Amino acid sequence: MDTVLDGTKLDGMAEHAHTTAWVASVLRNRIAAGELTPGSKLSEQALSTALGVSRNTLRQAFTTLAGESIVRRIPNRGVFVSSPGIEEVREIYRVRRAIEPAAVLWSSPSPETLDAMEAVVQRAQAARDAGSVTDMADANQAFHREVVGLTGSHTLQTLMDRVLAEMRLVFYAMSSAPDFHSHYVDRNVQLVKRLRAGENEKAAQELREYLDAAEAELLGHLQPSLT
Repeated sequence: MDTVLDGTKLDGMAEHAHTTAWVASVLRNRIAAGELTPGSKLSEQALSTALGVSRNTLRQAFTTLAGESIVRRIPNRGVFVSSPGIEEVREIYRVRRAIEPAAVLWSSPSPETLDAMEAVVQRAQAARDAGSVTDMADANQAFHREVVGLTGSHTLQTLMDRVLAEMRLVFYAMSSAPDFHSHYVDRNVQLVKRLRAGENEKAAQELREYLDAAEAELLGHLQPSLT
């Protein structure tokens, strides 16, 4: 009982929990940015040294990410970045359909917010013109993060960061279909136009159709490779 009530102990516990969350966030962001690829082994020694944290803290961060299906533990082998399969893709899109169209439908974005979204779209267009699949994927990730940002909810943004990390892993499965991102660029352009015109309901409906199409395309690509 005395240990629980000791202020120093509680501060230490809080600091440790904060550090664990920070480490999980760093790894999640690196996966979302494409720096850690599916199947990569995550070295405890290298990461604990690079991040300046204990192995115990790192292991707890791994536990957090394993619960999010972003990494997986293989007994006697270690921790690896996940390679999402069909059911994982379906779950990703269940979450996205619940969040993104609602964010668009109920939002009242400021001109500055719409300018920021348009700047991301312009990045995607430039990447498409340059034939850069990686940059298109980066812009796509950034755009959908902006969409969820319309809610103003930190909780939903944190959830979306998890989803985007998983999406980045899914994108690697589409490496043999380099045009996957290109035909969604124009849909993003249209979405911003709808929001500028105050046509939120149409924007939300088109986004639902967009997500349905993307999920179907991903599943159609993944299923043959898994049979």
